[in-house]
Amino acid sequence: MQRRDSSVSAWALAVRSVQRRCCPAGSVRHLPWSMSYLERLDMPEHAPLDPALFATVKMRRALAGRDIGGVYRLLKAAGVSQREIARRTGQSQSEVSEILAGRQVRDVRVLERIADGLDIPRELVGLAGAGSPFGEVVSEEDVKRRYATHLLAMGAIAAFGGPVRGIGELAVGLPVPAMPTELPSRVGTTDVATIRGYTDHLLTQARRYGGQAGAGHALAEWADQWLAADATNKTHRALLGELSELHTVAGYCCSDSGAVEAAYHHFGRGVELATDAGDGYRAANALRHAAMMIDRYEPNNALKLIQLGQLRLGDAPRDDPRVRELTAWLHVGSAFALANLDRADLSSVKDQARSDLARSRDGWEPPDAHAQADMDLITAMTLIHMGQLDTAEAAAVTAARVFRQGTDRREGVIADTTVAQLHVQTGEPDGLRLAATAIDGVAELRSAHARQLVVPLAAALEARPGGEARELAGHARRVAAA
Repeated sequence: MQRRDSSVSAWALAVRSVQRRCCPAGSVRHLPWSMSYLERLDMPEHAPLDPALFATVKMRRALAGRDIGGVYRLLKAAGVSQREIARRTGQSQSEVSEILAGRQVRDVRVLERIADGLDIPRELVGLAGAGSPFGEVVSEEDVKRRYATHLLAMGAIAAFGGPVRGIGELAVGLPVPAMPTELPSRVGTTDVATIRGYTDHLLTQARRYGGQAGAGHALAEWADQWLAADATNKTHRALLGELSELHTVAGYCCSDSGAVEAAYHHFGRGVELATDAGDGYRAANALRHAAMMIDRYEPNNALKLIQLGQLRLGDAPRDDPRVRELTAWLHVGSAFALANLDRADLSSVKDQARSDLARSRDGWEPPDAHAQADMDLITAMTLIHMGQLDTAEAAAVTAARVFRQGTDRREGVIADTTVAQLHVQTGEPDGLRLAATAIDGVAELRSAHARQLVVPLAAALEARPGGEARELAGHARRVAAA
């Protein structure tokens, strides 16, 4: 990989220095810098669990559904070790592992021991006491019967418009069952392909309609459970890689929905899983997508993420055809971050941005027309920040034309918005017509990012004389705030 300017080289050397100190050769490169990790180092061995652990929505839902595996996973995510869970609940570590892998806990006495050992109020898991969903301890068969009779009663209401004596029985306050784990006893290539299929469908929906944060977040968190199942080393690495890809797409969805904290979580998880798999390409890809999320607000940090991605990609096999494409994306991402810097007007920064734009096209053959359109669109946005409006307009128009022919509706609307902004700014006669079309297109999406792009269009409309422009500007502001 070619050397960058002195500031980039200094950053790269600093990262390498930290890696050498914290991660000796052959070790997994985890940098445990989070405060929660440092706090756990000082946590007494038998310290009482923080009651706040059991107050979250996820935890309360798992407890209400008696999803003990889900409870244990949430505790582990909060830093409680499997060994500590076993000690507190009086179970062996193998029993805890089986529960984490999907074994259900039905025995009331075991549930009581788990609740008492973890200092969980018994009523939260539906045991005897105030707040029990059934008011008393019930058997598994009784629970099934109540769900079945409730379904019959709802069927009668649907068919006859109201309850019918003798057809089922409505169960008031019936809790939502725990999410089924569906964990295979052993993960195989079919299971890995299943995760890949979920990821592809999620990305298709996100590029067509925008958003999808809820679906992406739930799917990625659910799929992580598969890591607890047995697998060969080869299959486990493949699963890690596919889960990394899924979390990266979930991060993209959360970012596009405006769920920034969730996006950071999923991108970080994507990097972690790829690192565990020894997959330099996927780690760099997650870093690239994370950078594109924050480059409009934190261009300095975005640039660092891009540079970290370039460092990590250096470990990927040179014969991997995906490496050249991702190298191009990292270059254009660097150019976009540079163009958004506060000092972007400095000639040295502009020169570096131009160089990165040129290198993004150097030797890269786009795999399809839509990949080319993606590159043209981000290039246009970069050129707008650099003040090269004519060149930006040509790239944005090309991208918009391609997207209209496919299913990537979100990208098409963003391209239309970019073209409309340029035409309004330069006083083109079709500017107002293009702006109206773009604003209506954004209004139909579930993309917070697309709505953010309407704000500069609204500003351009407000700067243009005439009542029609002012009316469109108001419409744009309302769509942006929706």
